[in-house]
Amino acid sequence: MIKGKTKTGFKYELSEERLDNYELLECLAEMEEDPMVMPKVLFLLLGKEQVKKLKDHIRTEDGMVPAMQMGEELQDIMLNNPKIKNS
Repeated sequence: MIKGKTKTGFKYELSEERLDNYELLECLAEMEEDPMVMPKVLFLLLGKEQVKKLKDHIRTEDGMVPAMQMGEELQDIMLNNPKIKNS
């Protein structure tokens, strides 16, 4: 189990199985050309419950979940945890 925390304080846990998923790799490659794949990447990486917690973590006072912020959180998870970065 890989545990980490984003710069904004969101705590996450990732199983080795989630990182060793070919469909996740496909989506990450596709995301470079099509940012609309980001929700699928998040669900493959974090799972339904953690995605819900992440959305609640970044939700604004008026109830919106900023897309740019979600992208920054995903980037933080993927690039700033050495265990994930080297997977």
